[in-house]
Amino acid sequence: MFQLQKGKYQSIIAKIWQWSGFGLASFLLYILAVQFNFLWLFGGMPSLQELENPKSQVASVLYSEDGVEMGKYFRENRSPVEYEELSPNLIKALIATEDARFTQHSGIDLRSTFRVITHLGSAGGGSTLSQQLAKNLFDTRRSAEEDNSEDGTSYKGILAKIPLIRTLIAKTKEWILAVRLESRYTKQEILKMYLNEVSFGNNAYGIRVACKTYFGKDVNNVTEKEAATLIGMLQNPSLYDPRRHPERCLTRRNIVLGQMYRYGYIDQAEAIELQGKTLGLNFKVENQNTGDAPYFREALKKQLQNALADINSTRDESDKLNLYTSGLRIYTTIDSRMQQYAQESLDDHMRDQQKKFYAHWKGRNPWVDEKMHEIKGFLKDAMKRTQRYKALMEEYNGDEETVWKILKTPVKMTVFSWQGDRDTTLSPLDSMNYYKRILNCGFMAMNPNDGHVKAWVGGINFKFFKFDHVRQSKRQPGSTFKPFVYAAALENGAANLCDYVVDEPVTFGAEDGLVGKTWTPQNSEGRYSYASMSLRHAMGLSINSVSAKLMKILGPEKVAEFAHRAGIQSTLNETPALCLGASEVSVYEQVAAYCTFMNEGERIDPILILRIEDKNGNELKRFETTSKKVISSETAYQMTHMLKGAIQESGGTAQGLNRYNCAKGNDIGAKTGTTSNYSDGWFMGVTQNLVAGVWVGGDDRSIHFRSLSLGQGAKMAMPAYAMFMDKVYADKSLVIAGFKKEPFRKPEGADLGCNSSYTISTDSTGIQQPTAKPKEDEEGFLK
Repeated sequence: MFQLQKGKYQSIIAKIWQWSGFGLASFLLYILAVQFNFLWLFGGMPSLQELENPKSQVASVLYSEDGVEMGKYFRENRSPVEYEELSPNLIKALIATEDARFTQHSGIDLRSTFRVITHLGSAGGGSTLSQQLAKNLFDTRRSAEEDNSEDGTSYKGILAKIPLIRTLIAKTKEWILAVRLESRYTKQEILKMYLNEVSFGNNAYGIRVACKTYFGKDVNNVTEKEAATLIGMLQNPSLYDPRRHPERCLTRRNIVLGQMYRYGYIDQAEAIELQGKTLGLNFKVENQNTGDAPYFREALKKQLQNALADINSTRDESDKLNLYTSGLRIYTTIDSRMQQYAQESLDDHMRDQQKKFYAHWKGRNPWVDEKMHEIKGFLKDAMKRTQRYKALMEEYNGDEETVWKILKTPVKMTVFSWQGDRDTTLSPLDSMNYYKRILNCGFMAMNPNDGHVKAWVGGINFKFFKFDHVRQSKRQPGSTFKPFVYAAALENGAANLCDYVVDEPVTFGAEDGLVGKTWTPQNSEGRYSYASMSLRHAMGLSINSVSAKLMKILGPEKVAEFAHRAGIQSTLNETPALCLGASEVSVYEQVAAYCTFMNEGERIDPILILRIEDKNGNELKRFETTSKKVISSETAYQMTHMLKGAIQESGGTAQGLNRYNCAKGNDIGAKTGTTSNYSDGWFMGVTQNLVAGVWVGGDDRSIHFRSLSLGQGAKMAMPAYAMFMDKVYADKSLVIAGFKKEPFRKPEGADLGCNSSYTISTDSTGIQQPTAKPKEDEEGFLK
C-alpha cells in the first residue's frame, strides 16, 4: 500500500516538474517571441542604439550674452539634470515611494510582482523604477491608433488590437527593457534618467522644471516636504495637482512622508512635524509668455529655424535637430541687465502714459478723425475686420443678427490691466472697446560698434499683445526721419554745416511731381519765424520748413536712396512728404540706420544670435555681423554734432533730457518725432556705445492724444529712453563692460568745418551762404 502511494506521489511530482519545465520553456519562448517580434505579432523593440541613446524631448534654452537664461522653446518643457545636482531628499522620497527595493533587484522585483498577483501584503505597484523608465522612454502603453511616433518608430504588432493581450505584451516589453537598462546603466544613471523623463503636470517635464514650477527652486535645495510633494504627484499629476486639488495633494504628500519614515529616511518626529506643514507652493508655470524678452524670443524663431535648416542639410535623417525638442543652447546678443532696465523703464512710463490717456479722454471715446471728431461705428467696423467675426459669419452662413448677438453676449475672461491680470465678464464687443483704449510701445537698443542688439521690448505685455512693435510694426517716423534728409543734403553737397537757412514757407507743386495740387508744409506750431538759423539749430528745433527746403533742393529720390543706404529697408514713397517722415518704418530699421552715424559711416547689420550649441555644448553655428561703408566718415561725424543740437540748442525738442543724469557730462544726441494728429510719438537717442529707439502710440492710428503738449514724442517716448539710460549708467558692471559716458568718436581728419567767422547772405535757393566763403580742405569740407 505504502509503495503504491509513494509511486503515486512520485508520479504527481514528476508531472509537476514536467509541467513546470513546460511552463518555463513556454514562458522563455514567449519572451523570445516578444523580443524578436515573431510573425509581427508583438511589434518591434527599441534597438541597442536607442537603448544607449534614448531620445527625450528637451527644451532649447536661450541665454543672454552675459550668460543668464532668458527663456525656452519647447513642446515638453524639460531641462535635464545630472545625478550630482539632485537633492538627496528627492532620491529618498522616490525610492521610499516607488521602489523600496531598488538597489536589490536587476530591473524586475519578483517579490513585488508576486505580491501584486496574489494581492498579498500591503497595497502597492509591482513596477520597478527601471520598468517605469522603460514605459516612459519608449511609450510602451501607447494605443495602436497612436502608434506613429515622430521618428516613425512602431512598437505595436498585430495582437496590439486585443485590449488584455496588448497590456500583457506591453508589460512583458517593460520587463525586458528594464533588464536591458539595468545591464547598461548604473543605478544612479537610471534614477537620473527617470527623474528627467517623468511628467509633473502643468507642462513641467523632468524634476528640474518641476522644482522651478512649483517651488521656484533648483533641484539641489528642495526640502523634504517639497520633495515629498513632487514625488507624490507622480502617481497622477492631474489628480494631485497642488493648485487645483491642494487637499488631495497634501494627503498624498503625507503618505510619501510616511513611506520615508517607514524605510528609515526620516524619524517619526520629523514625519509628524512635516505632515503638519502646508504645501508652501511658489507656483509659476513656464510658457511662451514668461521669461525675459518674450517679443525678442518670438522674433528670433524664424532666424533659428532657417539656421537649423542649414545645419540639418548635412545631417542624416535620424540626426536632424529640432528647435523644440533637441535641447539646443542658443546664445544671443541681449544683455540681461539692459533688458531688465528697458522693461522696467517702459513699464513705468507706459503705466503713467495710460493714466494720462484715460484722464485726457474721460467721458469720451478716443477714436477720432483728422478734425478730432468721433468716428461713428468705429468698434463695429473694427470687429468686422477680426478673424473671429469672419469665422462666426462663416459658421452661421452670414447670419449677421446671430453673429452680433454672440458678440454682444458677456462671457468670463481675463483681461490685461496695469494693476495685474483681471478676471471679469465682458462681451467680445465690450472687450474690444476696452482694449482699443490701451496705448502700446516698442523699444530697441543696439551697440553701434559691433551690431549687438542689447534690449528689445516689443509691447506692454506679450501674454495679451502678441504683435511686436519693434520689427513687425511699421509706423510713420515723423521728424525722426529728418536726420536722413539733412545727412543726404550734406553728403550730396546740397548744403554744408556752415549754411544758414530761413524759416519760411516752401511750396511743392507740379515741378516736384505733384499733380493738380500744391503742398506747403506747416511747422508744428502753425507759424513761421522768418528767422535765419543754422542747420543744427533747425534740426534741433525740428523746423519743418527747413526739412522741406532741403527736400526741394535734393528731391525725394536722393533722400530715399540715402536712407536705404543708411539702413532703412522699408519701401519709401518718393514724394515731398518724405521730408517729414510720412513713409512707414520700424523701430528696428530706425535704430540700425542711426547706428550708421555713430559708426563712422559704416552700416552694421543688427546681430541677434552669437552661436548655437547642441545639448552637449558642441558648437553648431556661429554668427557674425556684416558691415559696409555707406556714407563718408565726415558726414557721419557731422551728423553726431547735429543730433546733439536737439539737447544743446536753445528750444531744442529734446532739452528735457537735460533733467536726467544720462545727459550730464556726456556726449548724447537725440531726435524726437511726432506724426500728424499725434498718432505716433518717437524718440531716438544716440551715444557712442548705445543707440536706442522708442515708439509709443495706439494700435489704431485714430486713437491718440488731442494736443501737442501730451502727444509729442518728447512726452510720449523720451522719458522711457531717459529712465533706461539712467539705469544703464548707474550699473557699475555695465560701465566696466564699456557702456559709459564718453565723447563721440572723431574719425581721423574729420572736421565740423565751421570754425571761421563770416557774415551771412541769402542766395536764390533760400539757403544762407557766407559772403566770404571760408577755405575748403582737400575733401571739400569747410574749415
